Amino acid sequence: MARNDDVTVIKKYANRRLYNTGTSTYVTLENLAAMVKSNEEFVVQDAKSGEDITHSVLTQIIFEQENKGGQNLMPIAFLRQLIRFYGDQMQVVIPGYLEQSMSALAKEQDAMREQMTGAMTQSPIKLIEAQVRRNTEMFRRAMTMFNPFVAGALTDGDLDEAGGAARPNGDAGKNRDEDLKAMREQLQRMQERLEAIDAKKGE
Repeated sequence: MARNDDVTVIKKYANRRLYNTGTSTYVTLENLAAMVKSNEEFVVQDAKSGEDITHSVLTQIIFEQENKGGQNLMPIAFLRQLIRFYGDQMQVVIPGYLEQSMSALAKEQDAMREQMTGAMTQSPIKLIEAQVRRNTEMFRRAMTMFNPFVAGALTDGDLDEAGGAARPNGDAGKNRDEDLKAMREQLQRMQERLEAIDAKKGE
């Protein structure tokens, strides 16, 4: 879908009404959701202070969409894990990981739709396995890119191809060692999930 480079400003007033300055009309969250789906770029600003509140409004849209019957995209297990990351030392990694993961999914959606259309002749486990492996690799990259400790302590060679082992920097301090240990444990858990998938395939 073609991307619109023009960014529309949406003003949010104290009465919670949303005003589209591009069309000079009041809009609803449903209208904004439709704009997102049609790839229209917009920012939401507080009408009084001018503060950018796009994040909170998009979060509100997701909340409303999740409350609609039969439209849940986020499983309970995912929500629980996401909540656990708040305030955790891994929190700095999560935004980059999720962004990369969703970006990759968006790029592959046409191919995945074709695969789902032919699902009667393909094994669903293969699709899941491939996505888990891609997510694991993106998780490793996100840690390297967004975690300040990893940036100075890890290189691509520090992680094995499976993504489950890392070599600590001999000059790192105690805090860095603890952070790396926690991240290795995260990667190890992801590796164990991959191995579990492989085991199920072999049954």
